[in-house]
Amino acid sequence: MNLARVAMNAQGALAEMALKNAERPAALTPDPFHVTPALTEVMGRLAAQPDKLMRAQADLFARYLDLWQSAARRMGGETPEPVAAPAKGDKRFADPDWTDNPVFDVIKQSYLLTSGWLNGLVEGVEGVDPMTKRRVEFFMKMLTDAFSPTNFLASNPAALKELAASGGDSLVRGMDNFMADLERGGGQLSIAQTDYQMFKIGENVATAPGKVVFRNEIIELLQFSPTTDEVYEIPLVIFPPWINKFYILDLRPENSMIRWLASQGVTVFVASWVNPDASLAEKTFEDYMREGIYAGVAAAMEQCDVPHVNTVGYCIGGTLLSSTLAHMASRKVEPIASATFFAAQQDFSEAGDLLLFTSEDWLNDLEKKMDEGGGVLSGQTMADTFNALRANDLIWSFFVNNYLLGKEPKPFDLLFWNSDQTRMPKTLHLFYLRKFYGENALAKGELTLDNVRLDLKDVKTPIYVQSSKEDHIAPARSVYKGAQLFGGPVTFTLAGSGHIAGVINAPVANKYQHWTNADLPPTLAEWQANAVEHPGSWWPHWATWLKARSGQLVPARDPAKGKLKPLGDAPGTYVKVKS
Repeated sequence: MNLARVAMNAQGALAEMALKNAERPAALTPDPFHVTPALTEVMGRLAAQPDKLMRAQADLFARYLDLWQSAARRMGGETPEPVAAPAKGDKRFADPDWTDNPVFDVIKQSYLLTSGWLNGLVEGVEGVDPMTKRRVEFFMKMLTDAFSPTNFLASNPAALKELAASGGDSLVRGMDNFMADLERGGGQLSIAQTDYQMFKIGENVATAPGKVVFRNEIIELLQFSPTTDEVYEIPLVIFPPWINKFYILDLRPENSMIRWLASQGVTVFVASWVNPDASLAEKTFEDYMREGIYAGVAAAMEQCDVPHVNTVGYCIGGTLLSSTLAHMASRKVEPIASATFFAAQQDFSEAGDLLLFTSEDWLNDLEKKMDEGGGVLSGQTMADTFNALRANDLIWSFFVNNYLLGKEPKPFDLLFWNSDQTRMPKTLHLFYLRKFYGENALAKGELTLDNVRLDLKDVKTPIYVQSSKEDHIAPARSVYKGAQLFGGPVTFTLAGSGHIAGVINAPVANKYQHWTNADLPPTLAEWQANAVEHPGSWWPHWATWLKARSGQLVPARDPAKGKLKPLGDAPGTYVKVKS
């Protein structure tokens, strides 16, 4: 009975998907990653190196022979060492049966041998353009990740045990989850990563008290309430990425950077970016500079009656901030006393995995998709792109949990935020991808904004640069190259972990580590060679640097009693607009 219900539900779900996708030509693209030309070139190079290919095939055969011998010894009662083992941190094979059951152990090791061989084969190809090779490597990893035995019911011991224990109910629940995800994605599969009903913005996430003190078409400026009797004279204005929402800085009270900064005596402002619709499709990078950073800085200065502010730019918000600093330098205006960058790139020559999604073919498809969407890129498309960069963690683990095991995803505030993507205005987004990722114009001194050619060497403002050792979006080597472009004093700090956890690492957690080095030698390797490792969060190191540039202590500022009339309570209205 359960199998019949599963079959009927599957038929209905697939029919619905086919009908809705038939109306979307972009959804039917045979090569959505535009990897065919790159794959053809790499395969051609392999064919031109038959000796290397034969050696690789012989090596794979030898490894399989080792595996068969190991399996035979195990059947004879021995406990041989595995021929292939999962990489450190690979959670796919955590179920004990992947090791304890000889059949599943052979399936696991066969997959690891074959996938490792395929990926290594591409890595070993010579005479190919580095970006072409990198694109094929990424595609090959996506392919081998997708074909992991963990992703199929018949070869996943945990799923088979759940199927037997539930009398088939796990498959029914899995199909129900599948259909719910299809419905939420409007006919495209949007795999749930958490229980979205468990979180309410302003109630159990983004709860730091404060006021909206300024609003225009692009930002709401939030001023957060002080928690000390005195605060530093110069306030801090934070510009997070507009690809996500600002409350990564305020998920929970215990890990909230906003609350922590307030406890340090800092007056905190945060720009909450609009979630744009078709009416804002033609907004430009210059518009975001003027109506975002220029306007936000001016409003904070007026609210606090100060001539300067300190600033933070996170990820793409940092790229915009650095461009704005160069623009301000060209105009001889200095409203910014210091700038801090979290995981932000200025030099994109060694950018992270997003560089793979910036070929002209890809951008042309993206433009068509935005035209179909009224001039904006959907938040789901952005989410799909970022999820693809870490497919095992952000796609396949939930595919297995939700569909094969028939379980509901657990409540997790970080994944709620990760799924709460914003739309991108067409003009702004294409400019960003082409000028920064494609042309690396800012680093080359070739970027022009408002008819002003920008040169980061003109920026004399004190700079603090944070990067994370395992960041796959803004790699440390890329961020370090950008740090060397400024004309003033730069302090570089390297944190443990990645793009999010490396930044949002409250001291109370006592997690990870960070490295400091007062010098800024030519390469990251040289910097690391003389860096000092410290346990825990990098926030206190940054706070010491920031306070030294924040002026004297003054009476704490009530957001409701400044020069600007409050427009509402934090977290405001822009952050609550769904894509």
